[in-house]
Amino acid sequence: MSDLKDQIYGILQTPQLAGLATITEDGKPWVRYVMAMADETLKIRIATFTQARKVTQIQKNPEVHLICGVTDPQEMAPYLQIQGRARLDTSQQTRHNFWSDMIAPFFSGPDDPNYGVIEIIPYQIEVMSPGSYKPEVWTAE
Repeated sequence: MSDLKDQIYGILQTPQLAGLATITEDGKPWVRYVMAMADETLKIRIATFTQARKVTQIQKNPEVHLICGVTDPQEMAPYLQIQGRARLDTSQQTRHNFWSDMIAPFFSGPDDPNYGVIEIIPYQIEVMSPGSYKPEVWTAE
């Protein structure tokens, strides 16, 4: 892994409060808070209700944008601007693999038919560090 990819994974390997932007049916951006987490390939996963507006919006236009990394405005840390393509995965394997105590209050279990996982494959990630006005940019190979 490159140093930049390592830095990005270092941020995303734990659950992150993130702003997820999708495009509405009338072509306007819509942002909501989500909890996002990535694996070592930088595939990002988010638990969702299968009937959520974001799911419908992603099915019509898979282009998404996330911002995350700063958890305390008193202590600025590197933050990420992530561009990617998303899809809903409702396979039993994905739902069981992503299941955690953090999402247990929202669903009856990993087999709840209302539970799905949004998977985002990033193609560009900008890392903004405190004191820098120019991002470091990672792009998918």
